[in-house]
Formats: sequence, C-alpha cells, structure tokens
Amino acid sequence: MSDRSNLIYLYDGSFDGLLCCVFESYDKKEIPADIFSPDTVQTVLLPVKEIVTDQKKAARVLVSIPKKMGADALDFIRHAFLTCLPRKELYILLFLRMGFRFGPSVMNMLADDVVNTLFKAVKYLNNETHLLKGFIRFSVFNGALAAEIEPKNIVLPLLTLHFRERYPEERFLIYDRTHAMALIYRPYRSEIIPVDDLQLPEPDEEERSFRELWRLFYNTIEVQGRHNPKCRMSHMPKRYWKCMTEFDTGRKSRPGPGRPGEIKLLDSGTEPTGRF
Repeated sequence: MSDRSNLIYLYDGSFDGLLCCVFESYDKKEIPADIFSPDTVQTVLLPVKEIVTDQKKAARVLVSIPKKMGADALDFIRHAFLTCLPRKELYILLFLRMGFRFGPSVMNMLADDVVNTLFKAVKYLNNETHLLKGFIRFSVFNGALAAEIEPKNIVLPLLTLHFRERYPEERFLIYDRTHAMALIYRPYRSEIIPVDDLQLPEPDEEERSFRELWRLFYNTIEVQGRHNPKCRMSHMPKRYWKCMTEFDTGRKSRPGPGRPGEIKLLDSGTEPTGRF
C-alpha cells in the first residue's frame, strides 16, 4: 500500500460523497494529501481528482464499517462529519483506514493523533448541542415558533429529536445562520432544508411584550450583590448571547449570508412555503 499521495480529492460535500472518497482511496491504493468540498476556499498547487458520488460505492463502505469496527464507530464518524474540525474529511478517512486494519479497538486508540483529534471534535459538537438545548429562544410568528442560532458545528440533526419530543404538537423552525440551513417541524414531521437566507418578520406587539417580560424576569431574579460576569460567561458563553432574548435590546431580525429569502409557516395543516 502506498503512502500519502500528492493528490487532492474533491467531493460534493455529502456524507455519501465522503464514503466514495474512502472507496477511491482503497481502490486506487492511495491516500490523498487532503479532501476538499465545494465550500473549501484554498489555493493549492497539487493536482485535484474529482470524486463522483456513487450510491453503490457509498453503500458498500457504509455496510462494511459496523461489520469491521462496530456500530459505535459508524455513529462516531457520522458525528465527526457534523463537526467544524478543519480537514475533518481527511481525518475521517484516516480513521476509517485504521478501523479497517485494527477493528473495534480503534475506538480506544486515543493516543493516536487522528483518533484523539476526532474525539475532541465530537466532544465539542456534543457540548455545543447540549448547550443549545437550553440556549435556544423561540419567538411566535403567525402562530408558529421560530428561533435563530449561530453554532460552530452542524447541530440541527442532533437537536431534532430533543425539540420534536419537547414540542410534539407545535409548529416550529430553527434557522442555522452559520450553515444556511433550517429545521422545520410540523406535528410528527420534520426536515432539514438548505436556506440561503432567512428574514424573520418583525415581532408584533404581543411578541414584543413577552420578550420584555422575559428580560424583566431575567434581570429581576439576579441577586445584585452576587453579580459575577465571569461565572455567567462560563455557564453561558458570550458568543451565544446575540441570539438570546434576555440580551436582545431591540435588535431586528438579521438575514444570514446569501440572497434574500423567506419561509412562511402558515396556519396549522398547511405546508410551509418559501423561496431560497
């Protein structure tokens, strides 16, 4: 088996596409120098090989992972794919090559740089997901709940089950500004869709009143003599504040990157519509 090649793999950014990169690596007996997605902004002098997503090849790799290294490894790389780790695709490919060689024991090889780096990234993903379960603030627009977040990791797939169980009879939307995607839920149906940009409407008088009551409650329950900004920031990191009602002093809804768009959550029983 050859060592690291001077090739750059270019794939479509999907999980199946990454599995096809793994297939190509074994089929051609090569390990790429790096793996780029369409969102990768980097100038390189190395030759680039485009990896076309083939569902059959992806399925072969997918089925082989739990067989060779256990179900935990498959769940682990699915989570690793959602992280904000730089060069995560290459780390996942190297991890899988180790897994196919060593089997289930790869999950315990924390002294290895590849395994350790991925474990830290997944831990960060899980911590951020856990925090957002408590930090997400919904507002009511036209009878539906809507919230905006700016996470570093792709957390919406991990937040879906929590909010489905918490609000099973509600209609809600969570918009991820960072990754231009939105979780849309109607009773017992949910989906995550790409959204180039989302502009929420201005809150009506009732919503503004509830926001002000929440800010009043937040400020009132504090014991002034025990005011500790450092402790607050350790439990509630400051980068989340911009999307939290208690720290919002009248900020208007801000659009994310991309061209203008909107999603309308209509009356119960109707489909959401939008332009993206």
